Amino acid sequence: MLKLREWAEEAGGGGGRSMGGGSKPAMSRPAGNRTINGGSHRSTNRNSSFQNKHTNTSNRNSVGNNNNRNNNGGNRVSHNNNVNRGNNNNVGNRNSGNRVNVNHRGGDVNVNINNNRNTIVRSNHREYHRPPYRYGGRGYYCYRPYYYHPFRPFYWGPVWHPWGFFVASLATTAIIISIENQQYHYDQGVYYVQGNGGYTVVQAPVGATIKVLPDGYQTVTVNETTNNYYYGGTYYEKSGGGYTVVPPTAGTVVEHLPEGAEEVRVGEQTYVKYGDTYYQPVKVDGKNQYEVAEVKNE
Repeated sequence: MLKLREWAEEAGGGGGRSMGGGSKPAMSRPAGNRTINGGSHRSTNRNSSFQNKHTNTSNRNSVGNNNNRNNNGGNRVSHNNNVNRGNNNNVGNRNSGNRVNVNHRGGDVNVNINNNRNTIVRSNHREYHRPPYRYGGRGYYCYRPYYYHPFRPFYWGPVWHPWGFFVASLATTAIIISIENQQYHYDQGVYYVQGNGGYTVVQAPVGATIKVLPDGYQTVTVNETTNNYYYGGTYYEKSGGGYTVVPPTAGTVVEHLPEGAEEVRVGEQTYVKYGDTYYQPVKVDGKNQYEVAEVKNE
């Protein structure tokens, strides 16, 4: 028995004692990459599948080139939580094309709206006293001198959303407007088209008439006899039924442009393009503003 016990102690590392001996077993430092986390150890050859699995999640909800913005306006729905704006749709390019095409959560919502007619600039009857800026066979006509200042998107509060924004439901104040066999939902200055699972923001349709202008609108001068009312990138004219959406008129000056607009380089000058409308940066009364440019093929 004595030799059997001595043999067991030698096999256990030579330093072990029985539990009845009153002393604690000696602890040895783990070798290599082993840890003392409950006796478990880390394998050096193990692939981190969790990291690989989630490497691309940050790109899943990006708009354009990683232009993720935080929504600080009240109860606005988060872009990242509600809209899948990957590379399979045209939301990131909505500023430079004629259409808004939004896929929500793998295709549950597919909205395709032609915005071309909404952004065609109307000519102004005033004569241009300044020569146009010419580049690439086009003339860019404006009434005021060019004055560059960096573009910064403007937000009209928590009830306003940019093109392509998705919401699951609308407020009870929303109304239905039909234009050219297309049904829109309007609420507080924003126009939506319904799809499976919710509503997607689109550009205001020309010809839509509302009875009350949204809070925060601005009165802008078109010419000596005409004013427009401007809100969130949309222009309205007073009409018999209320206020009707119209295209922008050349020479109109606004202080703010919304998200979805982008700076574009034209030769040696930089304009801001929203839909198909070019805006020239100008300074009026000491303020940085934007003038609707009339672009003509020459």
